[in-house]
Amino acid sequence: MRKTVATGVSTLFLSKIVNAAMPEFVPANAALHYNLLKGDIILFQGDSITDAGRNRNDAAPNTQSSFGTGYALFTASSILANNPDKELSLYNRGISGNKVFQLAERWDKDCLELQPNILSILIGVNDFWHAKTAGYTGTVETYTNDYQILISQTKNALPNIKIVILEPFIIQGGTALGDTWKDDFAPYRSAAKKIATDNNLIFVPLQSVFNEALKQAPANYWGKDGVHPSMAGAQLIAQAWLKTVF
Repeated sequence: MRKTVATGVSTLFLSKIVNAAMPEFVPANAALHYNLLKGDIILFQGDSITDAGRNRNDAAPNTQSSFGTGYALFTASSILANNPDKELSLYNRGISGNKVFQLAERWDKDCLELQPNILSILIGVNDFWHAKTAGYTGTVETYTNDYQILISQTKNALPNIKIVILEPFIIQGGTALGDTWKDDFAPYRSAAKKIATDNNLIFVPLQSVFNEALKQAPANYWGKDGVHPSMAGAQLIAQAWLKTVF
């Protein structure tokens, strides 16, 4: 009984943060919400935040090994646990270090061939970070153009797909963040939101969620380096995803 109560309280606390971060977001996007159908396929795509140490040799759906230890696992676990009658297939195909053009290079195999009904994408931090530290020459314009092409290609191939764009985010105070990250990274966040708006896609405002979370605990609690979320941070993303999509 005590364990059940504690779990309920924890969920309520995370929901409180998410609700405070986007109080009017869900009603404004109610028409975009998705009602799961029997046999639906859900695909999570992105970089290391989505990858989260998954076993890339495990291509099967609905397995812990193939999902790693991050928000994709927490989100998928909740969906599966709450829909045992739907015969859903959930996949994680995030790869650490990826930028948008690298998603595009593997898109046929790791997205289109799976024919997902829901596609969730979190991408952007490496498009910015690697330009600062790893010699990547892409700009925010590169990110925007590559991302829009990827979305257009996906919608053309799968016209009935529901696409979820997760806002790329930083956790202020993280150890990997420089003094200029907040302002310099902002255009990438804006670009992701504009792509979602222009294409009538579901948008999950993760920066607002983490800004709200920092009122409750410091960056070290939600994601020490400011880029990769902790267990608590990953669960927070999952809560925001579920609230926005369903």
